Formats: sequence, C-alpha cells, structure tokens
Amino acid sequence: MIPASFPDKDEIARLTARMLLEIGAVHFNAVQPFTLASGLPSPTYIDCRRLISHPRIRSVVMDFLAVTVMREAGFEAFTNIAGGETAGIPFAALVAERLALPMTYVRKKSKGYGRNARIEGNMNADDRVLLVEDLTTDGGSKIGFVEAIRETGATCAHTAVIFYYGIFPDTLPTLETHGITLHHLCTWWDVLAEARSGGAFDRETLAEVEMFLTDPRAWQAAHRGDKAECDPPAS
Repeated sequence: MIPASFPDKDEIARLTARMLLEIGAVHFNAVQPFTLASGLPSPTYIDCRRLISHPRIRSVVMDFLAVTVMREAGFEAFTNIAGGETAGIPFAALVAERLALPMTYVRKKSKGYGRNARIEGNMNADDRVLLVEDLTTDGGSKIGFVEAIRETGATCAHTAVIFYYGIFPDTLPTLETHGITLHHLCTWWDVLAEARSGGAFDRETLAEVEMFLTDPRAWQAAHRGDKAECDPPAS
C-alpha cells in the first residue's frame, strides 16, 4: 500500500529518533568509545538493522521513508528500488513494496564467478533508480553503489536512508559532486534531543555526546588512544 498522508519532516525526525531509542538501536558510551571504520573513536553507535526484528516500528519507519522520498523527489520519480549490500537490502524490499516498484540489490563487489554481476535482479538501461540504505556517515559507500548502478546504463541520482549522521560537513557536498541527492529521516541531533527529552541516558553521557557532535574531529583527536568497544560498518 502506498502511503499518502503523514507528519511533516520535523515530526518524522522526532518520531524516528524515538523509535530507534525504544528498540535499543542507539548506543552512547563516552568511557569506552566505539571504533568507526576509519579507525577513529566515537561515543555514538547506531544499529538500524535492529528495525527488521520490530514489525510495528519497522512498518512505521518504512512508511516514513517512502513518503519522504515521494515528497522530496517526486511521486513518479523512480522505476526501480535498489538496496546496498547488505544492510540496505531488507529496507529496499520494504520501500519497493510500498511504492509498487521492482526491487534489485547492489553488491559491494562482483562475486568472482558465474555472471560476475554486481547487480542482482532486473535493472534496465532506462530505469530511474533509488538507492536505499540503512544509514550514511560520509557518503562514501553510496558513491560506490551508485557508480555500479550507472554502469548498467540506468540513472541513479537519489539515495534514501533511515539515519544520516549529520555532523560531517563534507558529506552532502561530496554526494552532490557525484550527482546524488540524499534523503533521510533523522540525524544524531534528532536522537540527542529525543534522548534528553525521554531521559534515556545520564546527563554526563549526553553532554559528552554533544561535544562529539559539535566538533567530531576535535573529540576524536582527544580520545584517539581510548579503548574501543566495537567496530561499526562504514556507510
């Protein structure tokens, strides 16, 4: 079913942040920071993949993503929905179902056997493709997926994610340089505001998180030697 009427963008951001907190997808730890794929520390970690195990919340978030794409890109903007391997695949399938469109997925690299394909499913040269992923930090993996899609002859000028870090200033300009527009539901700032409102973490932790969000490079430089707890994927 294609969604039609939903809250405005600010309310969608607040509710998405609230739902991510409710299912335990948000982790803050300033004492033992997490390690980003770059090797740098971070007091924040988000695991949007937890959504697939929570059907009610998953359904609402996917409705939000579908309606956001239609509002911002157009109601007939796309003919194919592609998911990025691996976290983007279930969300692409759910968005494709809502928009009544074919779904494909893009491998990070070719299999090395068989057809040696990076695109799985049917993608045509005249397709207008929306790339769906779980999140983006600096946008690097999105560029790689989009380039693979464009190699088929299809066009891909939009990517949609549930969560956008929203703290690295080069992300949007870099995507724009590659002809890609980003659509998202919420950022770390939305999560921080909702965490404060709901009392999800202690004040000291939230203060440390705000310091990181305000100047992530300075925070990382000051905590470079801290022990890391886990290694979130790049996106």
